[in-house]
Amino acid sequence: MAHTNTVLAQLLQLIPRHEFQPLAKQHHQGQKLRKISRWDQFVALMMAQLTGRQSLRDIEANINVQTGCRYHLGVRRIAKSSLARVNEKQPYTLYEALFGKLVSRCQHLSPQHKFRFKNPLFSLDASLIELSLAIFPWADHNRSKAAMKLHVGLDHRGHFPAFATVTDGARHDVPVGREFDFPKGSVVVIDKGYTDYAWYKQLTEKGIFFVTRQRTNAKYRVIERREVNREQGITSDQVIELTGVQLKNKSMPKLRRIGYRDAETGKHYVFLTNHFELSATTVANVYKDRWQVELFFKALKQNLKIHAFVGNSRNAVLTQIWIALCTYLLLSYLKFLSKTGWSEQRILRLLQANLFSKKDLMTLIRPFPPEQPGSPPQLALWA
Repeated sequence: MAHTNTVLAQLLQLIPRHEFQPLAKQHHQGQKLRKISRWDQFVALMMAQLTGRQSLRDIEANINVQTGCRYHLGVRRIAKSSLARVNEKQPYTLYEALFGKLVSRCQHLSPQHKFRFKNPLFSLDASLIELSLAIFPWADHNRSKAAMKLHVGLDHRGHFPAFATVTDGARHDVPVGREFDFPKGSVVVIDKGYTDYAWYKQLTEKGIFFVTRQRTNAKYRVIERREVNREQGITSDQVIELTGVQLKNKSMPKLRRIGYRDAETGKHYVFLTNHFELSATTVANVYKDRWQVELFFKALKQNLKIHAFVGNSRNAVLTQIWIALCTYLLLSYLKFLSKTGWSEQRILRLLQANLFSKKDLMTLIRPFPPEQPGSPPQLALWA
């Protein structure tokens, strides 16, 4: 009989050790680790993400009881004191670098987005990760609560985070958005919180398209009016020039202003974009699809552990957040690999029930064979 490793061991094979170890060496600080390695730390904290462990003692007990499986996981017996020390002292940047490796892997397998245009499509947004001010005083947000902020550029080719960074909760969104290096020709969807006309100019000069909502106090001059199809909810399609006092003599590019009324809610929206080739309806639908980034934040917070932390230091919190993001990318990779159409949440629930069982991972996450015509109903109950 062929030997099969545990589901967790097979999942970890998606991160080759020959790729992980150079990153661990590059992002090491201080003396050589003797009682615990960075791989031990990663496996322990990723297992905690997948199984819902919420304390160091809980992690220690659950991984140490797997005496027969630790060899195939490549980890040693772990003490919670050693895990706490490496969480506090060793740089979280290792897992930030690992996140970049996993993004590249997901991009090679991800499907195309649902729109006809071929440009890469990203949604940019940020979400607060609330903390206790009494436990995390270094994360003071507004003198009444503590928080970190997760900034994400969501790739619509599979709805996974292609860009991510974590900052203090008080950090403004716009400077962080400027740091993301979107590929030339991509379309970036942003909300009004990222309004920065100088940044819009920079994006245009780099050959990057954007779609956003216009602020109500924006000042502009209409240069051209285009024909619109009111049956599709489009109320206006104009070429405009921004005329604010602060923009005088700054050679701002011409923009496209599109009015749209949602047939379901009756609400009226006004969009700004520097893309003049897309239809007005497509621009409205692209912005509507920005809701996917909100769904990503909701799924991340509901299914992975970024609300209860196993360390109190800044480095420990960032380590846990980045490992949660790496875990999410692994779930996305499995989703693309299996081609089942299942969500990351469904795959996570399946893994949780079988993490230490010796089953073939791909057989586990692929759909069951279809029911054969004429087969007795009793034999189809398992499906």
